[in-house]
Amino acid sequence: MPTKSDKIVIRLAGVKRIYKVGVESIHALDGVDLELRENEYVAIMGPSGSGKSTLMNVLGCLDRVSGGRYELDGQNTTGMGDAALARVRNERIGFVFQSFELLSRSSALKNVEMPLIYSRDGWWSRRRRATQMLQRVGLGDRIRHRPNQLSGGEKQRVAIARALICHPSILLADEPTGNLDSKTSEDILTLFDQLHAEGQTIILVTHEESVACHAKRIIRMKDGRINSDLSTETDQARRGDLVAELGKVTK
Repeated sequence: MPTKSDKIVIRLAGVKRIYKVGVESIHALDGVDLELRENEYVAIMGPSGSGKSTLMNVLGCLDRVSGGRYELDGQNTTGMGDAALARVRNERIGFVFQSFELLSRSSALKNVEMPLIYSRDGWWSRRRRATQMLQRVGLGDRIRHRPNQLSGGEKQRVAIARALICHPSILLADEPTGNLDSKTSEDILTLFDQLHAEGQTIILVTHEESVACHAKRIIRMKDGRINSDLSTETDQARRGDLVAELGKVTK
């Protein structure tokens, strides 16, 4: 297991995200306070409309806050311009999406190299680094294959390799097993477990309890706020108690 760190990677203070729909204001995030430390493995859960997707977009610097403060690695991102935010996304955040988001005409190697082309560091060694990263996720024999020559699990491994290529502060995964069968999903989650054991900070957005159980901390969203923030063990014990109480009531 990775050594516990006191370094705060993410800090949200009173973060709000408000959308205008006609004359109505939708508070997608309504004053969120959150701290995540280096090497944590966190799952964010919640029903549709809870704010978890908006929170993911804010954490990934894909969306700007309407109020409050978001610090990544101690740097305030709130007032950054578009170019600065793009650089943060490229160098500090690794994204893994449900739909893989691979370039269909490019090989696995070219897909993994892509972030380094836009990086200020390491573009000259991108082929070597991409090859090493594909080997790390178990695809050393698939580097020349295009996405249509890969299975769903292999595509997601390519996406994970691409997300890790710039050594990001956080790996942000949005429903990473949503398009995979149960066996392949477990393989991908085992890979996440290994990455966490090696020290990678991981934020996993999911609606599946079985996926969230791989994390060490579960944050549950409701109505744009954090409804609970517990260790996975405590969260599951509390849910078990609730199910037991519900069973008594319905008898």
